[in-house]
Amino acid sequence: MTDAPYKEGSTAAPTRHALDWRNPSFYDIAATEAEMERIFDICHGCRRCFNLCDAFPRLFEMIDASESGELEGVPKSRYAEVEEACTLCDMCYMTKCPYVPPHPFNLDFPHVMLRYRAARAAAGHTNFTARQLGEMDRNGRLASLIAPLANWASAQDNKLTRPILENMGVDRDSDLPKFTGRTFVSEAKSNAPKADASAPGAARKVALFPTCFVNYNNPGVGMAALAVLAKNGIAPKILYPGCCGMPFLEQAELTRVARQAEKVSRAFRPLIDDGYTVVTLTASCGLMLKSEWPLLLPDNKDVKALAKAVMDIDQFIVDIARNEGLAPGLAPIAGGVTVHLACHARAQNVGPKAAEMLKLIPDTQVEVVERCAGHGGTFGVLKPTHEIAMKVGKNAMRAALRAGTKHLVSDCPLAGRHLVHGMQKMAEAGQAAPAVAEHPIEILAKAYGVPRG
Repeated sequence: MTDAPYKEGSTAAPTRHALDWRNPSFYDIAATEAEMERIFDICHGCRRCFNLCDAFPRLFEMIDASESGELEGVPKSRYAEVEEACTLCDMCYMTKCPYVPPHPFNLDFPHVMLRYRAARAAAGHTNFTARQLGEMDRNGRLASLIAPLANWASAQDNKLTRPILENMGVDRDSDLPKFTGRTFVSEAKSNAPKADASAPGAARKVALFPTCFVNYNNPGVGMAALAVLAKNGIAPKILYPGCCGMPFLEQAELTRVARQAEKVSRAFRPLIDDGYTVVTLTASCGLMLKSEWPLLLPDNKDVKALAKAVMDIDQFIVDIARNEGLAPGLAPIAGGVTVHLACHARAQNVGPKAAEMLKLIPDTQVEVVERCAGHGGTFGVLKPTHEIAMKVGKNAMRAALRAGTKHLVSDCPLAGRHLVHGMQKMAEAGQAAPAVAEHPIEILAKAYGVPRG
């Protein structure tokens, strides 16, 4: 991490330093472990994050079980066990840690985990299956050609193929996303609704970044977003230059993340210069564009312009409601909605926009669950970590079951699927788990009378 001068007692807002990932020393394992030792010792003395994820309990249990009861008693060879449990959700940095910059302790736990992962990857410690699962554009294009076969092979009850996938490292109990034979970009070209030019938001200029998941796995979310935007007078330009690179970030493939950032931001720059707001449909992608890309490429003008111009769909709809007012026609949603506030939505530090947006629907029960789902990308899929992901998500699953609403929504599609999967397994007599997880914009579309796509 980059050192910076600090002022004792500073009350400045938390900030983050750009990652010095092009410096060869960034990948020096000994230097990285020294920084981890410094940070782990601070965490040991604080322990405020003990209940966020499995990384901190692992660390504290190692320390407590050591002969000295201090960090010095934990061999550095075990640091990898802590790194394995980190999903880069950023919740420790954003919601818990009192020692983040500008505090002189300069503690950024997720980014030192990322650095350690990158250093280990440079030394040859990589997970082949996780990396292949992260090839979102390649997998999406190929699976779209054979969607029925791909979905059959990945089905949880397929006793022929799931053991094979498990031998490759994919837990047989994990709920894998399905693919569609017709991408969102293709569907939108032929079936985009016509915008109401008399609606309050008609003057808005929007470029929609659908994200890889919506494009290849759930075009219905994108079509719901188009329907809501059309009701409010907006016919967005749709642009999908490629994946945001979050799956590459999870595997610490920083060069590939930077390459995606340069490509996508360059494609959007002419629209941004023409006054367009870039709207994303998945929380992780919004976080990448707003925060992670600028930390990797702090001097790239296209990346900086995009970071300032981007809003998540919930955030954008709330902004219309506050400024122009939403188009009329919203009807109550029977059975109520439980909103899971995804970690990557919370990490954007813009407030609970999904809940704010759904509370605009009249006479509708809106409950909020603000705990991690535990999924964490490939973390919730791979055999070594799936059960940990289920354990981390239990509190959120229980809270969602207690809420008792008909609908469960999350801005993170993988988190939503993971929660429903766990809720269905945990549901007791008198409790009903939802059949599917939805995106908040799908609920707003229903309130406008647009059925699920």
